[in-house]
This record gives sequence, C-alpha cells and structure tokens, in this order.
Amino acid sequence: MSNPTERIFELRELIKKYRDSYYTEDVSLVSDAEYDGLEKELAALEAQYPELASGSPLEEVGGSVSNTFDPVQHLEPMMSLDNAFSFDELSAWAERVGPGPYLCELKIDGLAINLRYLNGKLVSAATRGDGVTGEDITLNAKTMSQIPLELKGENHPEQIEIRGEVYFALDDFQKLNEGLIASGNAPFANPRNSASGSLRQKDPEVTKTRPLKLLVHGFGAWTDHNLKSQSDVYTLLATWGLPVSERAKSFDSLPEVMEFIDQHLKLRHSLEHEIDGVVVKVDDLGRQQQLGFTSRAPRWAIAYKYPPEQVQTRLTDIKVSIGRTGRATPYAVVEPVLVAGSTVEFATLHNQDVVAAKGVLIGDTVVLRKAGDVIPEILGPVIQSRDGSEKKFEMPKLCPECGTELAPAQEGDVDLRCPNAKSCPAQLRERIAYLGSRSALDIEALGYVSATALTQPASPAPVVFSEADVFDLTLEELLPIRAYVLDPDTGEKKLDAQGNPKIVDYFKKKNGEPGEIAHKLLANLEQAKQSPLWRILVSLSIRHVGPVAARALADHFGSIQRIFEASEEQLSEIDGVGPTLAESIKSWIEVDWHKEIIDRWRASGVKLEIDDHPGPGKLAVDGVLAGQAVVVTGSLEGMTREEVEEAIRAAGGKPASSVSKNTSFLVAGPGAGSKLTKAEQLGIEIIDLNQLRTRLGI
Repeated sequence: MSNPTERIFELRELIKKYRDSYYTEDVSLVSDAEYDGLEKELAALEAQYPELASGSPLEEVGGSVSNTFDPVQHLEPMMSLDNAFSFDELSAWAERVGPGPYLCELKIDGLAINLRYLNGKLVSAATRGDGVTGEDITLNAKTMSQIPLELKGENHPEQIEIRGEVYFALDDFQKLNEGLIASGNAPFANPRNSASGSLRQKDPEVTKTRPLKLLVHGFGAWTDHNLKSQSDVYTLLATWGLPVSERAKSFDSLPEVMEFIDQHLKLRHSLEHEIDGVVVKVDDLGRQQQLGFTSRAPRWAIAYKYPPEQVQTRLTDIKVSIGRTGRATPYAVVEPVLVAGSTVEFATLHNQDVVAAKGVLIGDTVVLRKAGDVIPEILGPVIQSRDGSEKKFEMPKLCPECGTELAPAQEGDVDLRCPNAKSCPAQLRERIAYLGSRSALDIEALGYVSATALTQPASPAPVVFSEADVFDLTLEELLPIRAYVLDPDTGEKKLDAQGNPKIVDYFKKKNGEPGEIAHKLLANLEQAKQSPLWRILVSLSIRHVGPVAARALADHFGSIQRIFEASEEQLSEIDGVGPTLAESIKSWIEVDWHKEIIDRWRASGVKLEIDDHPGPGKLAVDGVLAGQAVVVTGSLEGMTREEVEEAIRAAGGKPASSVSKNTSFLVAGPGAGSKLTKAEQLGIEIIDLNQLRTRLGI
C-alpha cells in the first residue's frame, strides 16, 4: 500500500481534477464507477486519519466555477446525491429514513440547472457550479422553448428556485452529430457533455440552434408554500408550464421501488434520453425537512446507480505514460469500439500490479466497462477467446520518453518511477501543465496543450526547460513555436489524411501577428507573480505538498526562504505537514536546479513572501481570530467562500469543514443546513457574514 498521506493528497488532486473537467470543461475523464471508487477510498482514508481530513473535496458539491460566465449565488445550495450501487445499500438507506411513500424518478445524465422566478417571471438561470455559486447562463436558458419566461396560472410565490436537468434526446443528439459531420466538424462524444457544452456557449445564438430539453426534478428556495409532498410539487409545477417527467411515480413499499428500478434498467436503451439510474426520494416534505442534509447531500434522497455499460473488444497493446512525479502508469490500447455514446481507443490499467491481477494479455479479447466517460476500465480477459498468439505485458525497464532506467517501487509504494525529474520530457510537460492548473497558479492560458507546445514543440527548440523559465517567457520566444495538434481527451497527436501529425502555428496568426493565446499567456503569467504564497508552493510540484499543507506552511513561515531554511523537525511540527512532507520539502530544496527555480522566480518578480508577516509561528497568534476554528456554511452575498476563508486565515483563524465542540463560531448564510442545526445543538455561537466583516474590519 502506498503512503497514506501521499495517497490522500493524490486522491484529492484526482477528484478535483475530474470534477473540474466534468463540470466546467464538459469532459468526463474517468468512469462514474471509478470516480465513485476514488471518493470511497478517500472517505475511508480520511476516517482513518482524521487529522488530514481538513479541506477535503468530499465536503464540496460539484466543481469550480469557470471564468467564462458571471457568478450567481444560489439562494439555497444545490446539493449532490449520495449513491447506492446495490439493493442492499438501498435497503440500508430506507431503514435510515423510514417507511414510504417513496417517489421514484429517472436519473437523467445531463446538466443541473437552477431557475429563479420572482412573482412568476424568470430572472436568472445558473448551473450548479460548486453548489453555492453557479454560472450565469440566463441568456442561454431563455433560448430554450421548454423554459417559460413567465409561469402560467396565478398566485405564484414571490420567489422560487426551480431545479432541473438539461439534456439532449437521443434522436436529437444523433441528428446534431450528423449535421456536424456533414458540415466538416467533429461530432460530440456523448449527449451529457454536448448538452452541457451547448448550454454553456458564450454566444446564446449558438445555444438557440441546439435542441436542448429540460425536466424539472425539485426546488430550492420557496417562500410560503403549504404543499405536503414532492408529488404535489410536481403536479403544481406542471400547471405552471414547467416540464415534469411523466415517468415519476410514488410507491408505498421498497419492493415496489426495486421493481421500478429493475423495469427501467431493462428499458434503459429504449428511452428517449440517457439515464444512469433512478433517484428515490422520501415523498413527504415534512419528513424531508426533519431528515435534513449532510454537508453535500440530502439525507432524504438517494441515487440508485445502474452498472456501467460493458462491451468486448481487443487489447492491441499496453503502453506506459509518465506523470509529473515520474510515476509510470500502464494504459490499454484497444481496437476502437462504440460504447456509451462514444468511440473508445484507450483504457486505464492503473499500475503493473493491476495488470497482473486482471490477468490480461496483449491480444486478448477483454471486457471493457464505460459509463459515459473518456478513459474506461478493462475488467478482465475473455479467456475462452484466446488462440495462443497473446503476449504477456512486461513493464519497461527504461522510461518510454527519456530512456532513463526506471527506479523500483519504494517501500509502501507499488509504482515504478522515472528518476530523471529535470530532463524527462513527460515529467516536465506534466509539471508545467500542473503549474497552470486551478490547484496551483490557476493560469487559464497554461493548460496541457500550451505546456506541450512550450516543452515539446514540433519546431523549433523548446523554450521551457524547467519551471525556472516560465516567468521569463517573451513574445519573441513564443511566436516561432509550431505545435502538434493534440486530442483533448487522450493527449495523443492528431493525424492528417496522410497519417502524419498535424502541426500548427500555436502562438501567432496566419498573418504572422501574435495570437490571442500569446498575449493571454503573458498577461496571465504577469498576474500569477502576485499569487498567494501557498499557490506558489503548490506549483513547485514538491511531492506530497498539496494545497492544505501549502497553506499551513505559508501561514506559519510567511516566506519561501523561511520554509526552506527550517529544519525537518520545525517543518514536521506544523499542523497538516508531518514528517513525510517535511522530509520531502528538505529533499526538494537540496537539488541545485530546484534552487535555480526559486532564484529565477525571485529575479522575475514572483512574490515569494506574505506582506507584513510577523515571523515564523506568529501570524496565527497575532490575528483577531487567533486560535479560533471557524466554520462557514450557506450562501455568501458579496464574497466567495474562498475569499471568506482567506480573510479568516489572515486574521489568524482556521477555517474548518465540519462543526464540532472545538468550533469557535459558525458563519451562516442563506441555505445553511445540517451544520447550522449541529451548531445550535452544541450551543456554538452563530453569526452572519456582516457580523464577521465587522469583527475582521473588512
């Protein structure tokens, strides 16, 4: 088993990456089953090591909010749903919530939307976002014929939030793709991602051309209603002209619910839209209110997930990719096969031990599982199909990208690693891409494609040989770069009709003038020089140092220099760091080319310290919230959650994710749920955002 601390941070990075890709980029990088497995593994590890649980993505809902649209705060949070994968898990949920009636509705694989009406008139439409803040897509939503600009009937509430799912009907999706192909454009991969991408277009006129549909499945804030059940809600919403599913049904007993689930599993491929399960809710609204919410999901509802689809195809090869820390990861190359609405050519195999455990051979017919994702999973071989020509996979002894001998797995680890951190093209490419990611410096123009163009251009020579070069880039260096066209899903080079890699001028226009990406990258880099110190630390790709540890280090020491001058003992004493991270930090700075990164960044004007920091260990002592643990819940008018938490940290406090007897006080906004209830039960002080501002003097 790998080091638990390392695995926790690795899982958090993966979960955040996959969430951001899914919710803000409309791309599914892993199967639903694999993602659910990552969350389960992380939950188990955090329960085992509670001292590392702070800042967990499991406390969050959805993904981040992109910069493409203006932010919109929901009046009440848009929660996720807990999942059940078997009737045993569904039965356990039913025992917790009590007897029926239960309302069952099909779980459409689409994009969640929040419609806000004032006195019956639509005033805003927003995506789920992170559950508290979504993206303003009002103009796009108004182009959809199924979304009424004004509700029918009379006596509408003064204010109401309507929640629903935007999707493509399968016939409409097929016609859309046929039109794209006929016009020479690439077809969409699957209905869910194409629906999300269509609704989140910058130009509403593009959205208008897409046959998007809506089904309503709930509500958020609602003033003065006296309805008794969710079924009654749907009946009323239908009279207002809102599209409600005709397949939603209420049952008194759990066996009837299970029969409904089985029935629609059989009908899954004959429906007009894709589904990935059935949502089961306590129908009684009074009981819903009594059951309440966890930090991310209602206790009164659960999603029964259908098994991912499976197909058979041929495993033609097993290749190895190298990650930013040198990790060597095998992946499967399969004969192209259509599954879950997209053509699959690659599948994950995790590591060499997994390959051996699955017993797959190159040339095997394999069972491939996919649930609307891009990189599916190989379940195992169809042994009866073997003809003797299959070959056993052997992990390479040399790095496939730089030729360096791979280092054997260390104690507690299973992965081989390329030790050539400085010069391995794969590691450099991945580190530069990570440096620009949301987890690190959040440089919009420095994604995977840009990182590849800078480190591995088609021509001329690379301009980035280490992180040290990033902040010294000039327009003169960027303009000559010609880059390979990469597949956005796999990172593989795209080929032209003759089978040669496609190559383009990446940073300049056809007339030779600098392109938008060149100006944007340089502007983003200039802004990134003023990033918070913890983000600078994360961007260095020091093994084990993620956002939680980086914040703790930055707050305690206040500067890069103090952090690297500290002893292992001093580092390990910091809450959230510990001996493993301390050793990793000291090992990192002892490398000469790592020191060069710091020196070059400092010379380039990168801010490597916190202004007016009083010295090691003094920041938290001197703040007005010194030593206080503060929990923030509900929506926050005028400030993002990150801004509020940064203000708490700046005042010496510690933002906490859950309420306990050690919580100093709770900051509660509209939509506060179970955390507010628990704080009231424990007698913890509760204030609103304005009161917090007064205390902090902001």
